[in-house]
Amino acid sequence: MAYSPITTLFLDIGGVLLTNGWDRASRHLAADKFRLDFAEMDERHHLTFDTYEEGKLSLDEYLRRVVFYEKRPFTRQTFKQFMFDQSRPFPDMIELMTKLKVQHGLKLVAVSNEGRELTEYRIKQFNLDRIIEIFIVSSFVHIRKPDADIYRLALDVAQAQPQQAVYIDDRAMLIEVARGQGIHGIHHTSRPTTQLALLELGLAEID
Repeated sequence: MAYSPITTLFLDIGGVLLTNGWDRASRHLAADKFRLDFAEMDERHHLTFDTYEEGKLSLDEYLRRVVFYEKRPFTRQTFKQFMFDQSRPFPDMIELMTKLKVQHGLKLVAVSNEGRELTEYRIKQFNLDRIIEIFIVSSFVHIRKPDADIYRLALDVAQAQPQQAVYIDDRAMLIEVARGQGIHGIHHTSRPTTQLALLELGLAEID
């Protein structure tokens, strides 16, 4: 196989390496467990979550707006721990990315929308910093996908040319934005399909 020009993988975290950090399904579970009005909670969430993901609110401030705007029979720490506990790894994808990184000498960069506290927990809990060198996370850099600036920032920080980079995400529209910057895009739906798309770019997994 010809030498691959790909040097850098840009990876979404939620939906690719791990489950989503705090999605609609998790909020439904929280509403059931803590006996909250889901419709009201979800409306408050949508009004303020972008601000949290941009790093302009702490998790405590987000929860004060969304859950603890009135007295509750449970503590903030209990609720936060529930949020953290919703995260699960996708071992097959972590294994694939780890192998490709070693076998092809790739640089792995997270490009993710997520709040600071959730991100820090997930990095530590699942040892993501063992395979990912750079974290371009919305709450760290104060830019959220689909803003094209976050992809340009990732290229600058990684010191990669667009044609050298592949962006993997489970959301098609975000792939389209990355492709608009000249970055190769893979819409992740499963390990086999992503593995095949990477193979077509010259990134074979060597047994």
